[in-house]
Amino acid sequence: MTSQPASRAPDHLDAAANVTDNGLPPTLDGTRASRANEADQDDSASGGPWQDDQHGQAFGAKPSPANKPHDELPALPAISTQPAASELPLGADDEQARRTEDKAVTWASLPRKDQLAILTLARLSEPLTQTSLQAYMFYQLKSFDPSLPDSTISSQAGILQGAFTATQFITAILWGRVADAEWAGRKKVILIGLLGTAISALGFGFSSTFAAAVVFRCIGGALNGNVGVMRTMIAEIIKEKKFQSRAFLLLPMTFNIGVIVGPILGGLLADPVGSYPAVFGPGSPLGGKDGVGWMIKWPYALPNLVSAVFLFCSSMAIIFGLEETHEALQDRPDFGIRLRKWVSHHILRRRSHEQYTSLPTDENDHQPTPATPTDVEMAGTPTKKPKLPLRRIWTRNVVLTFLSQAILSLHIGTLNNLWFIFLSTPRFDRAHPTPPTHTTQRLPFRFTGGLGLPPARIGLALAILGAIGITLQLLVYPRLATRLGTIRSYRLSLLLFPVAYAVIPYLAVIPSTTDAPSPAAGPLVWLGIAAALLIVVSGRTFALPSGVILVNNCCPHPSVLGTIHGIGQSADESTQRSATSTGADNHEVANKKSIKGSFRKSGLPRKICSKKEKKG
Repeated sequence: MTSQPASRAPDHLDAAANVTDNGLPPTLDGTRASRANEADQDDSASGGPWQDDQHGQAFGAKPSPANKPHDELPALPAISTQPAASELPLGADDEQARRTEDKAVTWASLPRKDQLAILTLARLSEPLTQTSLQAYMFYQLKSFDPSLPDSTISSQAGILQGAFTATQFITAILWGRVADAEWAGRKKVILIGLLGTAISALGFGFSSTFAAAVVFRCIGGALNGNVGVMRTMIAEIIKEKKFQSRAFLLLPMTFNIGVIVGPILGGLLADPVGSYPAVFGPGSPLGGKDGVGWMIKWPYALPNLVSAVFLFCSSMAIIFGLEETHEALQDRPDFGIRLRKWVSHHILRRRSHEQYTSLPTDENDHQPTPATPTDVEMAGTPTKKPKLPLRRIWTRNVVLTFLSQAILSLHIGTLNNLWFIFLSTPRFDRAHPTPPTHTTQRLPFRFTGGLGLPPARIGLALAILGAIGITLQLLVYPRLATRLGTIRSYRLSLLLFPVAYAVIPYLAVIPSTTDAPSPAAGPLVWLGIAAALLIVVSGRTFALPSGVILVNNCCPHPSVLGTIHGIGQSADESTQRSATSTGADNHEVANKKSIKGSFRKSGLPRKICSKKEKKG
C-alpha cells in the first residue's frame, strides 16, 4: 500500500491547534513549547493566579482558568500541547520573532500609567520617611541621653525599627481584610496609611525622649498597611501576565528612589542650626539674635516636616486621582474623583470652552430613556459576590510562598537595620579602644568598629544603594526576568546574599586616608562600599519583585487577594521585627567582644523555593 502524504488541515483547525491546554497561545521561542512550559512552571510552582478552583466552587463561585485573574473570563477548551509539524522550531526566523515579542513589552506600553503613577507616588512616602530617619537616628538617640554608650544606642535604634515593624505585623492582616470589605475598599486603607505615617513622622521629629519616639513609631506602623494593598491594586490594574514583571517592579523601584532621596534629605536637613549656622543660627537672617528657637529645641524636626508635606501631597493625589479597584466598589460614586472632574470641567476648561460654538442638539437627546421593569428589578436587588473564608486560603503553595518570603525579609531586614548602624559606629581607635580591654585586632574574625561616618556621608552611602538599584531595575531586571522566569530569577538571586553578608563587615578594616577616630575616607573605602552594595542590590532587585509575583499568583481566589497580600506583608513585618531586635543585640555583643560575623541564612529561601517547584 502506498502511503499518502498528510493533507494540510484547514486554517481554522490550525488556529485551534495553536492554543495550548492552559488557554495560552504558544510563544515564539526557539523551542516554542519551552517558554509556554516555563510560564506554566512559574504559575504551578506558586499556585497559579487563582488556580485552585475548588475553593471558588465550594461557596458558589464559578471556576476560573489557571491563567485568568477574573471569573468572567471564558475558559478555553483543553487541547493537546503536543507540537504539530508546523509548530517545530524555525531557527533564525523564530528567534527573530521571539525578540520582536520581547521588545513589544516596554515601560511605555504599560496600561493605566496614570493609576500606576499615583500608586508609586504614594509608595514613595514610606521609604522616604524611613530612610530619612536612618541618616540621623543614631545622633538623635544620642541627643536624648549623651551619657549612653554606643552599644546601647545601637540597641535603641533596633527597638525603634522594631516598634514600627511589630505593630505593622499585628495590623497588616486586618488592613488586608478591611481592603477586601465592601464597606471600605483599597483606596480608604491607603489614605489612612498615608495620614498615619504623617502623624508618626511629625511626632517622631518633635520627640524629646526615647519613649515618645517609640510611641510615635508604633502609631505609624499600626496605621500603615499600604504595601500589601498597593500590591493588590497593581494586580487588579495589570491583568496581563506579560506586563507583570515591570508592573510589580514599580514598588521596589520606588523604594530605591526613596532610598536615594530620603538619606540625602535627612542628612542635609538634620540639625539645621548646627549645619547651617549662617542661615538658622544666632545672628543669622532667619535666626535673629538667638537663632531659630524650635530648631534648637528639636534639631531633627525639619526633615520630618518635609516628609509630612510630601505625605500630604500624596494623600491629595490618592483622594482626587486614584480609582477604586475593588470589583464591588468600582461602580459606586467616588467623591474625590467626582470633585476633580467637576473642577476640571467647570473651572479649568471654562476658557477653552468659550472659544468654541456649541453644536445644535435635538431636545429629545436630553430626555432620559424610560426604564423597563427588568431594569428596575435589577437595580433594586444588588448582588453580593461570595468571598472565600479565611480558613480556606491556607493551601500548600500559599504556606510555602509565605515561608520563603518571611525568611527573605528576615535577612534583608537585618541588613537594612545594621547597615546605617555600621556606618555610624565609631572606628576602632587603638589609642582609645572600645571596650578598653581590646587593644588589638586579629583578622579575619576578631575585629570591631564601623566607619564613623557623619549624617551627610551616611546619606550619600545610602543613596548609592538606591542609585544602583534603580539602574538594575530599569535596565537589567525586565529583560533577564523575561528570559529566566519568575522561579529561576528568584532562586538565582538568593545566591548573592551570602556573598554580600560575608564581605560587608570587612569594610571596617579597609585602609583609610584618615586616622581613627576620624570618619573613614578615601577611594578604597568608597569603592568597597559601592562593590558590597552592588552585590546586595543585585540580589534584592531580582528577589523582591519575583517574590511579590509569587505571592500574587499563589492566591486561591480573587475575593481574598487583598487578604493574601496583607498576610504576606504581615509575614514580612514579623520577620523584620525579629531581624531588627536580634540584629541590633548581636551587633552590640559583637562590638563588646570584638567579633564581626556574617549572616548566612539566605540559602534557606532558595531551598524552600526549589522544593516548592518540585512539588508544584
